[in-house]
Amino acid sequence: MTQNQETKLPFREMLAFGCGDFASVLYWQTFMRYLPYYYTEVFGITAGALATMLLISRIWDGVNDPIIGMLADRTESRWGKFRPFILFGCVPFAIFGVLTFTTPDLGMTGKLIWAYLTYNGLMMLYTTVNIPYTALMGVMTSNPVERTRLSSIKFVFAFSAGMVISATLLPMVSALGGDLNPQRGWQLAFAVVGIAAIGFFLITVFGTKERIKPAPEANTSVVRDLKFLVTNNAWVLLLCTTLTWILFIALRSSVSAHYFKYYLYNGSPETPLPFLGREFTLDVLLSSFNTLGQAASVGGVLMVSVIASRFPKKGLFISLFVLQIVNYVAFYFLQPGQLGAIFILEIVGSFFGAPLPVLMWAMYADTADYGEWKSGRRTTALVFSASTMSQKFGWALAAFLAFQLLQFVGFQANVIPSDAVKGSLVSLMSIYPALLGVVSIVIFLFYPLTEKRMIEINTELSARRQKAGPAPA
Repeated sequence: MTQNQETKLPFREMLAFGCGDFASVLYWQTFMRYLPYYYTEVFGITAGALATMLLISRIWDGVNDPIIGMLADRTESRWGKFRPFILFGCVPFAIFGVLTFTTPDLGMTGKLIWAYLTYNGLMMLYTTVNIPYTALMGVMTSNPVERTRLSSIKFVFAFSAGMVISATLLPMVSALGGDLNPQRGWQLAFAVVGIAAIGFFLITVFGTKERIKPAPEANTSVVRDLKFLVTNNAWVLLLCTTLTWILFIALRSSVSAHYFKYYLYNGSPETPLPFLGREFTLDVLLSSFNTLGQAASVGGVLMVSVIASRFPKKGLFISLFVLQIVNYVAFYFLQPGQLGAIFILEIVGSFFGAPLPVLMWAMYADTADYGEWKSGRRTTALVFSASTMSQKFGWALAAFLAFQLLQFVGFQANVIPSDAVKGSLVSLMSIYPALLGVVSIVIFLFYPLTEKRMIEINTELSARRQKAGPAPA
């Protein structure tokens, strides 16, 4: 490694990088926690129509990821390879956020067309901004420990944004729309979110540097890049781990709001639930549940940033994953009145689960180095974009399965649930994701890159780059 790559990143630059994920997760947390709830309860489409739309839209969106990744890898500008996508994409992204959370005065067919157009537009712009942002981590430093720290900062900001959305979105919707006009509340809330996101994205653009430049290469064939990617065995194994991990997370997150409304509140959210000597409405209790989970996630990320240099990433990943799976299984045995246990389990599970994406994204940067060492061609954005593609496929499949199951057992929005509906919600919060978590761990056991191996690889890569001379600025 060169001296620049070995030195620690300035803390202010790490913070500037983290701002980009704060902006992104203002939306991503909404997609995870509230989008299905918004579409079925506010926008007004059926669970079956929602399941199909999310499956088609997220698969289409996932296909776009490698396209943006390859385009970013081939971009050269005064702002570098990756930052111009953030700079010029953040404003259109925010505009489509408002349009997505706008409910038109149309019939069911018209609403579905609007939902497909606006949601797909939003997600394509999310890809345009977020893929280059994520790849930026791979070119800011090649030091494995610094990458884990940078990834930790990224996820501190991510979970902080999740905490902000969890705590403020539903109250903000109520304040801006009132009880009689939730549609207007959602629309105005995302005007506020969009303005905030633009500001945080711009901090990332102007507060970070792209340091790692691969040796110049004439042949940059798309087919060749894809071939190098699929023959990168470390990346393939990490990709499969990510896909099953996302299914593990998304199956549960997609129905968490419905779990509260139809299992804990038995479909009657207007009736407050007693907890800790007080009575809570659905909006307050659900916001508190998600906010405390996100706060615990921030704690988990801070914990892993402290201990990351003391433990191998692979062993730490497996240990924390097992603890989170056990935590999910425990939800299966909880009854609606056990709110204290439900909150405690969410806090503990979030604390143990939050470091998992931190470790995964640091390992993706390692697989980019491994791919360059193995093939001689560096495709940082393609590595990260194809990886986020697996996340979107996972979210698509999880949401499709969850809401098709609910449709099958007779779920109807704003109707008192049957025992079959409530049983399905409990299983979707516990047993089904736990099984997917076990599959994910089994796959990850074969991941080959260790800290010692990465030091050897980066030493050799640094020598190659110095011998080849500087890449074009």
